[in-house]
Amino acid sequence: MLARMMVSATALAALSGCVFVSAHETPAPETPLAAAPPPAATPPPAPPAPPPAPPPRERVESVASPTYVSIPMEIAVNKPAKDVWARIGKYCDIAEWLQIAAGCTITAGKDGEIGAVRTVGSEILVGKTELSYTYTQPVRDGRPYNLYHGTLEARPVTAKTSKLVYTLMYDNSLVAGDAAAKDAEVARRRTTFENALKNMKILAEGGKLPPPPPRPAAVPGATPAPAAPATPRPPG
Repeated sequence: MLARMMVSATALAALSGCVFVSAHETPAPETPLAAAPPPAATPPPAPPAPPPAPPPRERVESVASPTYVSIPMEIAVNKPAKDVWARIGKYCDIAEWLQIAAGCTITAGKDGEIGAVRTVGSEILVGKTELSYTYTQPVRDGRPYNLYHGTLEARPVTAKTSKLVYTLMYDNSLVAGDAAAKDAEVARRRTTFENALKNMKILAEGGKLPPPPPRPAAVPGATPAPAAPATPRPPG
């Protein structure tokens, strides 16, 4: 009887697509699952790219055959030299007697001391005495250097009088054109700074300045004077 029941159950399992396991049969051992591989290590972040290299600086051009000129100017003042210098000799007084509307400020160093830099022309104070100072303009990349210097002095004449002496010196071989063009450029500078001397005399003697005259026209072919940032540079 038991044998018939097992045969019937086996036939039924075969018909249904199932495998019948006898209670007397040992099931096959299960194949263990393979261990999952460890996760791949995350690569470290790439270092930041270095900043781009600054562009190469333009070379300052030298002048093969410089032609240095000086422009000496002076004016008599009916005041003692010390009083004159106290009125017009501070380094940024240039804005008043050259009538620069944007004014003048010191951008480096101490006002009146060697090494001070003013916004007018980015000019550097390179020498001084009790009643004088000398300034220059900086070297600029990509431009020939004309060695521009200016000296302003209050010179005693008597106990009650003095004179103001202003001297410019620079290389005007950089002015384009013939000798006439170079002479015209010197004359333009002289006119500008002689007007400045007249203004200094008025101020030193207690007067009031008239409105500024129109600027002289630029000389054709003349090298343009570099301007300080945000401050019109005097044509010197």
